[in-house]
Amino acid sequence: MRILVCISSVPDATSKINFTEDAKAFDKNGVQFVINPYDEFSLTRAIWFQEKQGAEVTVLTVGGAEVEPVMRKALAIGANEAIRVDSQPVDSFSAAKKIAKVAKEKKFDLILTGIESIDYNGSAVPGLLAAMLDYTFVNNCIQLEIEGKEAHATSEIDGGEEKLSFTLPAVIAGKKGIVNEADLKIPNMRGIMQARSKKLEVITGINVETQVKYQRFEKPEPRSSVRLIDKDNVEELARILHEEAKVI
Repeated sequence: MRILVCISSVPDATSKINFTEDAKAFDKNGVQFVINPYDEFSLTRAIWFQEKQGAEVTVLTVGGAEVEPVMRKALAIGANEAIRVDSQPVDSFSAAKKIAKVAKEKKFDLILTGIESIDYNGSAVPGLLAAMLDYTFVNNCIQLEIEGKEAHATSEIDGGEEKLSFTLPAVIAGKKGIVNEADLKIPNMRGIMQARSKKLEVITGINVETQVKYQRFEKPEPRSSVRLIDKDNVEELARILHEEAKVI
């Protein structure tokens, strides 16, 4: 089984976010980048199939040379090889289009992604990719088992879970549950050393018309200061809620 895992390079959740002076782009200076956490769950599941069923795992990222440290980490975790599509992922449609071209040429049995990237939270790439390839699509996947060409998945839906059975090829958008958080792979020294010699192929991205143009980025308004009221002063609390906050 040949598995493609699509990963994104995203700012670490603890990073301080700033924008350029014209507010038209994200300022990457001083920001630490990591594998998108949702993608890491799917990558770990792919490595499980590699260890248990002999699957061949390829990771793919759309981005410039600056994303290669994150790709090397994926290789250190256990992926067999990596592909970098040399193009900036401006919007979900263009990113999916570029991934689809590689997937068609390489003919993967299974494509795993995260449900979304934590920087833009678009959740669009997996579904677009499945539609472009005409593959079965499972979103919010929290369990996945594969035997030969037959697959069984559990998808998280509003108010419950959905059990699905289907035939590969397929695109699966995974999240926490497809593996447990405790099972996430951490690169060891042997894996880091091996990653240096693993293949990292760079492919020129196809030209795709951009569907989105960013006009301006703005930070949310800072939170107001917290006002503490003594727990026994119920009358004062009621007065503030009524006269100042005007919520009652």
